[in-house]
Amino acid sequence: MGISRLDVFYRRLLLTKLFIGGWGKPEDLKRIFEFRKIIGDREKCKTLVPVDYPVYINKTEELTDCHIHDGFFISPLEHLVPGILPQEAVKARFQFIVPKRWQWNRPVCIQLAGTGDHFFWRRRTLMARPMIKEAGMASLLLENPYYGYRKPKDQLRSCLKNVSDLFVMGGALILESTVLLRWLEREGYWPLGMTGISMGGYMASLAVTNWPKPIPLIPCLSWSTASSVFTTGVLSRAVNWAELEKQYAVNSVYETEIIKLLEYCGADSFKMGTELQRNVDSLGNLLGLSGALPIKDGHFVKVETQSEVSSSLVNRSGTNTGTITAHSVGHGKKMNSHKCCQPSLHTESISFMKGVMDECTHMANFSVPVDTGLIIVVQAREDAYIPRTGVLSLQEIWPGCEIRYLNGGHISAYLFKQNFFRQAIYDAFNRFCLKYPSSQ
Repeated sequence: MGISRLDVFYRRLLLTKLFIGGWGKPEDLKRIFEFRKIIGDREKCKTLVPVDYPVYINKTEELTDCHIHDGFFISPLEHLVPGILPQEAVKARFQFIVPKRWQWNRPVCIQLAGTGDHFFWRRRTLMARPMIKEAGMASLLLENPYYGYRKPKDQLRSCLKNVSDLFVMGGALILESTVLLRWLEREGYWPLGMTGISMGGYMASLAVTNWPKPIPLIPCLSWSTASSVFTTGVLSRAVNWAELEKQYAVNSVYETEIIKLLEYCGADSFKMGTELQRNVDSLGNLLGLSGALPIKDGHFVKVETQSEVSSSLVNRSGTNTGTITAHSVGHGKKMNSHKCCQPSLHTESISFMKGVMDECTHMANFSVPVDTGLIIVVQAREDAYIPRTGVLSLQEIWPGCEIRYLNGGHISAYLFKQNFFRQAIYDAFNRFCLKYPSSQ
C-alpha cells in the first residue's frame, strides 16, 4: 500500500520545526512519567476530578439554528501537578454549540482539536454546525493546551516547543474531558461521546480510557502511539533533531536524569510485547527495573536527590546498581568495546524518542475503554502521517472496536471526508442507544 503524495508535498511546504527547545526540563519529565502511571489506570483516577468540579459559562450567542455558549474552567492538571502547564494554558476554554430544537434525546459529542486547529472556527464550521442540521446533535469544542488562547507566548504557531509539551497536553486533556463529561451529565445531556481528527482523535481516545462508563468514541485519522508519527512518518522531517541530538549528547546531567527517570518508572508500565523488547534494546536495556510511585495527599512528591533514586535501583539479584551516568550508557569517555559499536547519535536519539514517547503515549499503557464495541476508528489507506507498520493497531489493543477505511491520505481525508467522519459519529451514538437504552 502506497503513501499519499499530497501528504508528503504538504509537509514539505511547512518549514517550521517541532521541538526547537528540545526534550523539556528533566524535572518536568520526571513528574510527567510519575503522573502517567496514575492517569493510565482508570481505577486510580476515579477521585482525581470531583463530580461537582466548577465550570462557568461567560458568554452566549444566538444564531438561527443554535446557541453558542463560551465557557471556561481551571484545568485539574494545575492542581494535581502544579506548574507543569504554561500559565496561558491553565484556564481551559470551550465552546458549547447547542441546537435550538432537539431531534432525539439531547446528544452531545465532545470534539478535541487536531494539529493546527486553533480556536473553534474550523470544528464549528466543518463539523458542529452540520451535525446540528443533519442529526440535531450538540457539540462541545474544547481548546487544547498550547493552542489558541492557551498558546504560550514563545511558541511559534502550532509547533510544540518541547517533547514534554505533547505529554502535558495529553494529561491535561484527559482530566479536562472528565470535567466536561461530568458537567454535561449534571446538566442532563445524553448520550455523550467523544471524537477528534488526527491528534484530536488520539487525545479523545486517551480521554475515553479514563471514563468509567460505556461511551461512544470516534477517533479519525488517529494513531496508537505518537512514537511512530514523530520518528517514521512525514512529521519526523519537521522534528528539530539537531537540538535533540545536541541535548542527548552534550548535556550529560540532563541525560542522566532522564535515564534515572526511565529506570525509576520501570518496564512494568510497557505492555506492548515485542515493541517493548525493541525499546529496551535501543535504550541500552535501561528499562528493566520498577520503583514505587511517590504520591501523598493527592499530589506527586518529587524525588529530590540522586541518592533517593539510586537507592531504589536494585537489580533482579538484589544488588544495588548504584549511580548511572550518561557516559555509561551510550557514547561517553567511559564506553567499553561493546559500547563503541553503538549506532550513530541520530539513531540513538530516534531510539530514545521512541522509548520516551511509547512510555507516555502508547495506548496500551492506558486502561481499555469500558465497551470497545462503541468505538469506530476511521483511517485513511494511504496516510503518510501515521505509519501502520511496526506498531500495534487500535484493533489489537482494543479488541471489538470497528475500523473503517477510506481512500486517500491524511490531508485529503481531513479536507474532503468530513461527512464520512460525521456518519461514523452518528452510527456510534445509535449503537450506544440501542445497547444502553436505559443508561440515561
